[in-house]
Amino acid sequence: METPEGSQPIPSAKPDNELACPAMLRVALAELRAGAVETVGEVAVDDPQLADAEARLVEPLRVRGRLSSAGEGKVYWRVAFATTARMECRRCLAPVDVPVRESVGLVFATQDADEGDDSCYLIPERTKVLDLTEALREEVLLALPRFAECRPDCRGLCPRCGANLNDGPCGCASATDPRWDAL
Repeated sequence: METPEGSQPIPSAKPDNELACPAMLRVALAELRAGAVETVGEVAVDDPQLADAEARLVEPLRVRGRLSSAGEGKVYWRVAFATTARMECRRCLAPVDVPVRESVGLVFATQDADEGDDSCYLIPERTKVLDLTEALREEVLLALPRFAECRPDCRGLCPRCGANLNDGPCGCASATDPRWDAL
């Protein structure tokens, strides 16, 4: 599996926990007593957990991480992910494929260990299996650019007729305000 730019494969003492689907982004907390757990695999492009109105995945989300105990009631997940998302150009609304690559460290904590820390993901009481799906979804959405452009010199759409100005002039009469004529 290809790792995101700038990241190194994460060594592990345990065999890989291959992720075949988001349901496999679930790790039994009891496994962590024996040592770190590798989380490696792909999430399908059509997975409803990663669906978003602003962007759509056009290739599987490749995930490589290591989940380890970080003290009583805390778990640390170092994860790198990569994919390509399709967004709309902010100027002309044309589809744009945007590479998404990120490497993050996430802390999960029980209510007792959390102590009001907003940077932690909460582990619900009596949890036996930690589901990483929602945290991964959130981090993927945060890694998306706020806006996408098809190209830096995109001319956008005509405000009158809506024609794509990248394809050439639209033919609308130039509307100048007569008050500016003197300038």
